[in-house]
Amino acid sequence: MRPPGHLAALPDEAGAYRWFYADVTAGPFSAVCIFMLGSLFSPRYSVAARRGGRPVEHSAVNFALYHEGVRRLWVLSEYARAEVESPGRLRIGRSSLTYGDGGTVRMEVDDWTAPWGRPVRASLTLEPMTPVGEVVQLMPELPHYWQALAPRAQARLDVPTLGIKADGLGYHDTNHGDELLGARLSGWHWARTHRHGETVVDYHLPDGVAPLRVVAGEGGVRCERGLTSELRPTNITGWGLRVPSRLHAGNQLVGEPRLLESSPFYARLEARQGALDSMGEVADFRRFHSPFIRWMAHFRTRMGRAA
Repeated sequence: MRPPGHLAALPDEAGAYRWFYADVTAGPFSAVCIFMLGSLFSPRYSVAARRGGRPVEHSAVNFALYHEGVRRLWVLSEYARAEVESPGRLRIGRSSLTYGDGGTVRMEVDDWTAPWGRPVRASLTLEPMTPVGEVVQLMPELPHYWQALAPRAQARLDVPTLGIKADGLGYHDTNHGDELLGARLSGWHWARTHRHGETVVDYHLPDGVAPLRVVAGEGGVRCERGLTSELRPTNITGWGLRVPSRLHAGNQLVGEPRLLESSPFYARLEARQGALDSMGEVADFRRFHSPFIRWMAHFRTRMGRAA
């Protein structure tokens, strides 16, 4: 699996975006890494996109490391440019995303924590165990798309900053769109669950749109859209964001999630039970565009300078 086409077609129009997401579960550790063009977390892009600001002018690297559900590292650095150095290799600041000839996906982070600026070096390396999934339009008639690039992968987490090396299971996908999130697509919540022999991804969308489900294993990647969005119990966080009170893989209950990240517009959740391992996100993009929440977001982001 080598998708240089994704890198050749970097978003250019105001409001557009593309990001590359990966996570890994390795023993007591879990980590998330995202390379973003037209950053989901950028209060600056929220304003600039309405004035013609280009997505590559608001590129960002996010890396978060957790130990038994407690955050150990948080990197969120925004840069005024991104560069495709060669086919299959994207650089943002000093960090890079590389797709290798043999299918390997490697994310290397060389950055600083936000907001205090402690140096961080870390890498995620994924060896896909499944084919690439199809490109899926999330909402009818809206230009927002998602693709599971390596829904199940052997993974290595390496954090030299903390002396951590651990092996586990990984997941990798990409989202892209041609208009600002929150303009018409109000939000979503999704979760991926690794279980014995396969990985299940459930994507829940607003406005009564049927949810998406991807099941990935050695035999292939199957994508289907459910008939209805099944109502399940939720909790309200201290920020007033509604999140699932249980995480599921299809109809299989994983358990009560713990909040890895919680903010007024975004939450990251994790649940584990035996061989089941779930990681998920809830996002309310319309909330993010309020002036107060944009102001708060500045404190979780550092502005970086090009390498």
